[in-house]
Amino acid sequence: MTKKSLSKRFFSIIGCRQKEGFKMEIKTSKFVKGIIGTDKILEDGKPQIVFIGRSNVGKSSVINSLAKRNNLVKSGSRPGKTQQINFFLINEKVYFVDLPGYGFITASLERKEKIRKMILWYLFYSEVKFKKVVLIIDALTGPSEFDKEILGLLNKNEYPIILVANKIDKLKKNKLTGRLKVLQEETGHNEIILYSAKTKKGRDELLAKIFIGR
Repeated sequence: MTKKSLSKRFFSIIGCRQKEGFKMEIKTSKFVKGIIGTDKILEDGKPQIVFIGRSNVGKSSVINSLAKRNNLVKSGSRPGKTQQINFFLINEKVYFVDLPGYGFITASLERKEKIRKMILWYLFYSEVKFKKVVLIIDALTGPSEFDKEILGLLNKNEYPIILVANKIDKLKKNKLTGRLKVLQEETGHNEIILYSAKTKKGRDELLAKIFIGR
């Protein structure tokens, strides 16, 4: 299935209208379950919006800001603590899937490899057919090596990708354009959503990309 047909099928399943001026909003959201391997939830037919990013990139905060809830996704007291794949049901139609953060500097090599294998298994080998991936990078530090590896694999497998640069509230406004160009060069992607989970800047744009595809 090509990226174009996958995206078209994705939108038809979640029932979103692709009309000019239509604004998507999240009305209901709830935690369903966490998994560490094969589970029936992977086969229930609902599309899955996958959020991925390194530890401390603000992934939980991005999901919470989209849902307009402070504690839908609970951040661990230590970055990199979460070691399961968490599912949240959005608008009763689609899952937001929060993958474990990767790359936390104090984690053991064994733990890092375990998380890496879990992420790759879910993205490329699990039973899920309709996935859209939201890759979150730090607007200040740019993509990590694993970010770049994931990007390459997603592109190779023609998955729909939304690239989000979080924490732009920490950049001066006159630096945003220049920083965006650098991130575009580093990732090889022209379409990057500049985002702030703190101020919710970029929220409407990200929701439109996720649910409407524009």
